[in-house]
Amino acid sequence: MSSPPTVVVGMSGGVDSSVAAFLLGEQGYRVDGLFMKNWDEKDERGQCLSAREYDDVARVCDRLGIAYHAVEFVEEYRKGVFEEFLEGYRAGETPNPDVLCNREIKFKAFKARALGIGADLVATGHYCQVRAGAAGAELLRGADPEKDQSYFLQAVGPGALDRVLFPVGGLVKGEVREIARKAGLPTHAKPDSTGLCFIGERKFRPFLQKFLSPRPGAFTLLDGTVVGEHEGASFYTLGQRRGLGLGGQGSRWFVVGKDVARNIVFVERGEDHPALYADSLFAREVSWIARAPSLPLSCTAKIRYRQADQECVVSALADGRVEVRFAQPQRAITPRQSVVFYDGEVCLGGAVIERTGETYYERGQIPPRVERKSLQIPS
Repeated sequence: MSSPPTVVVGMSGGVDSSVAAFLLGEQGYRVDGLFMKNWDEKDERGQCLSAREYDDVARVCDRLGIAYHAVEFVEEYRKGVFEEFLEGYRAGETPNPDVLCNREIKFKAFKARALGIGADLVATGHYCQVRAGAAGAELLRGADPEKDQSYFLQAVGPGALDRVLFPVGGLVKGEVREIARKAGLPTHAKPDSTGLCFIGERKFRPFLQKFLSPRPGAFTLLDGTVVGEHEGASFYTLGQRRGLGLGGQGSRWFVVGKDVARNIVFVERGEDHPALYADSLFAREVSWIARAPSLPLSCTAKIRYRQADQECVVSALADGRVEVRFAQPQRAITPRQSVVFYDGEVCLGGAVIERTGETYYERGQIPPRVERKSLQIPS
């Protein structure tokens, strides 16, 4: 009788990867846990942050009776994720470290290491599903719409999901916690991790200021009127409301644009200001999960996690970029975030947003379905 396939599970110390390992064992696989250390930093008490997560991995694996290992990808994370993350902020953009981390670490470095130590398959605790398609593995949304993580896996590229399992992808979060509780897993009530991928939750601007020097400049209206001072254009993102430090009578202030070269952050009052809306964008670094579809392509897309699907048409440009035109206006299209394409439940791939198309402010128009609120429209 042949031995069962070996699955190496990427273990984070959280409940999702714990249940992934448990379910695979129940299905008859030989399971090993592999913990990834990607960020080397201590907390305010001098404790290594990753050591606490590794302790949870060890407790879960001991409970399941499976072997576990630790591997360090600190240098790979620094070069492949964090340096690009900082480069984006220096350029005044807003990169997504979770997308980079999945592409460079979890489905490249981790997968290669796992297969290199004898794994037949690899698995993670992502809320996604995978199935065989004519052109290779296809990525499907997770069954839990509140936890679906396909948005963050869109850039992994062709072949990256071959020999990959997502054991919790067909479950909702409540089911995962209940499975963990019944199995006696020590992580069953552990809060979900938040914040930056592998770095964790922290006050974002002070963290970023460790690596990017503040460069004070002017908060400016679109007509050129200066209304305040900011800490540096790199620290603000389109659509941002909190942390501006602007007051006075009237509606709330929002970031509606930036001129990084001149270190200007443009602000206006009102969450539905037409400068925040456009119905097209241009994107680069296009990546498809399986076979690249023929363009132009009618599909749906998201420009941010948890956004409802938006009808659009994706068209090819001469230099390998794409233009995406939406059926409805989109708010705060943000450079270096991801636009992710779907065909029903299948995540086709995505691209890095380079810039927005013409805004409704530039057109002198109110976006359809947006209530007029004493907005200043150019004549």
